[in-house]
Amino acid sequence: MTDSDTIQDTPMPLLDHIVELRRRLIWSIATFVIAFAICYHYAGDIYRFLAAPLGNIMREKGEQPHLIYTALYEAFFTYIRVAVFGATCLSFPMIAIQAWIFIAPGLYRSEKKAFAPFLVATPVMFTVGAALAYYVVFPFAWKFFLSFQTSGNGGMDIELQAKVSEYLTLVTKMILAFGICFELPVILTLLVRVGLIGTAQLKKFRRYAVVASFAVAAVIAPPDAITMLSLAIPLVALYEVSILVARLVEPKPVTDEED
Repeated sequence: MTDSDTIQDTPMPLLDHIVELRRRLIWSIATFVIAFAICYHYAGDIYRFLAAPLGNIMREKGEQPHLIYTALYEAFFTYIRVAVFGATCLSFPMIAIQAWIFIAPGLYRSEKKAFAPFLVATPVMFTVGAALAYYVVFPFAWKFFLSFQTSGNGGMDIELQAKVSEYLTLVTKMILAFGICFELPVILTLLVRVGLIGTAQLKKFRRYAVVASFAVAAVIAPPDAITMLSLAIPLVALYEVSILVARLVEPKPVTDEED
């Protein structure tokens, strides 16, 4: 560590740290509340956006897109959950910024340079994972599930009557699952950057990572092969990308110079 690599901070009493933490929490909570109010106002539009992949598949099959609710309060609480989900996504950048402002003064300059790219990469990778789920996985998965409907064959008809709350639970679960799983390169690269693991260890555990990817996909994704493969294969690919990126940021071993 060089002399220039110092902590750019002045000693603060414990009470000042608590006051600073309170200030950052107020900013974070206020941002979430404002985002919640906005998302609740547009909760219907947000829900229709989330339900659009299912509606498109229903139209392709000549059906009128529809969802049902069986309890008087179900639709209201579904909109509340939509607003919470939207507010969490919208307010996350501000919450991350407030957390960074709070902890940054206690970091060395080299540590700040190391962490800064990961703060940018985190929401980007989450968005990429969520977009993959919405635009690629949902159409294939919903088409597969709707293929089990039967009608007009002289027997008992089987028709989907999807509930708004159950559909929201499934959609948000998959979006969050894909978004969080796509943070794998960020997490592994950060661990390598701080020296907790090395690229040699990542290569050594490659086979276990492949098994773990399929196990995670089997638990998180709906129980159909298309959806599970849609999550497992990107996870394996992301692990390989993590090894390549980690190799670029891995600290060089320090060798003692002989006099």
